[in-house]
Amino acid sequence: MIQKCIVCGKEYDIDDIRYTCECGGLLEIKYDYESIKEKVSKESLRKREIGVWRYLDYLPVKDPKKIVTLHEGGTPLYKCDNLAKELGLKELYVKNEGANPTGSFKDRGMTMGVTRANELGVNIVGCASTGNTSASLAAYSARSNKKCIVLLPSGNVALGKLAQAMFYGAKVIQINGNFDDALLMVRKLAEEGKLYLLNSVNPFRLEGQKTIGFEICDQLNWEVPDRVILPVGNAGNISAIWKGFKEFKETGITDKLPKMTGIQAEGAKPIVEAFKKGQKTIVPEKHPETIATAIRIGNPVNYPKALDAIYSSGGLAESVTDEEIVEAQKLLARKEGIFVEPASAASIAGLIKLIEMDAIDRDEKIVCITTGHGLKDPDAAIRASERPIEIECDMDVLHSIINEE
Repeated sequence: MIQKCIVCGKEYDIDDIRYTCECGGLLEIKYDYESIKEKVSKESLRKREIGVWRYLDYLPVKDPKKIVTLHEGGTPLYKCDNLAKELGLKELYVKNEGANPTGSFKDRGMTMGVTRANELGVNIVGCASTGNTSASLAAYSARSNKKCIVLLPSGNVALGKLAQAMFYGAKVIQINGNFDDALLMVRKLAEEGKLYLLNSVNPFRLEGQKTIGFEICDQLNWEVPDRVILPVGNAGNISAIWKGFKEFKETGITDKLPKMTGIQAEGAKPIVEAFKKGQKTIVPEKHPETIATAIRIGNPVNYPKALDAIYSSGGLAESVTDEEIVEAQKLLARKEGIFVEPASAASIAGLIKLIEMDAIDRDEKIVCITTGHGLKDPDAAIRASERPIEIECDMDVLHSIINEE
């Protein structure tokens, strides 16, 4: 195992604490895939409990005794026939990452990231966060008896996420700035040696998140979907999942790759803008704004990896409005009984928009990833819902309301 720069190709030892290359490029973990191929098979993988650590052979762990886990992963993959019929699709699945221990996909990255911190002997970890990252890191820090420092941007932070971070015992600091400002500040703390940074610029985080790709294939009985659609904020997840699919193909577990499709909010869409212009660099959005706080990020650090995943897979990038997100959030709940936070519903909203644009084939086998539970942002859900009907204790009135069409 090595850390390798995706820009200049420079390699670093696996135990070298780095977040980017000397040239400024992002790092990626590389393996001896021939060695993995000799050790793993579909049958051997299935002998382990489903979840992130079923795929230990593909993860950068030296000492399994150092693993910090809350039994993350193993999230349900729902076949959504009601929604598929509504949208005129042949086969639609939703991979519901809100079923993870702290309610979001971030747990997959944090079990790996905090395990790495354990192996390195680090006692203080930290992150910048719009919510889910802080909740997850705080939980895994508590589990491993580490101190946790969280920097939050100003403005609305979903209360469900903020409550989690504080309850797990993190030191939560809200700055007068946006997410990108918070990330810059916490990276400076990391460079000063004050903490081990566990934002998605850390390549070990993404190694845990790539298991979403593994698990989708596993749950589809080793078949690969035609297309995977997911929300994009800081852009680590789409690139991580793409890496997972590639590694399964590289080691002979599967024989094809999906089209990776990233969805951003209209008020925070630098990757979409770059994709539509055929560019490989982004122009950051200085003032990102959207109801989907989890993807309210104007300068996504992992954009080079995300754009590579989209271009290399023959995928797409599209943006959706807040109104489209809310309608998709309701539709998923009312057609399939799956309650997700607004950012998660961006994948469904994007699917609907792409269908209306005739940009995707209705006969594709599609997996939409929903990244966080609806209770992460209860205020947004309440604002989007109809108020309860209030009546007197009168059975005639009750009957009249129930009988209304």
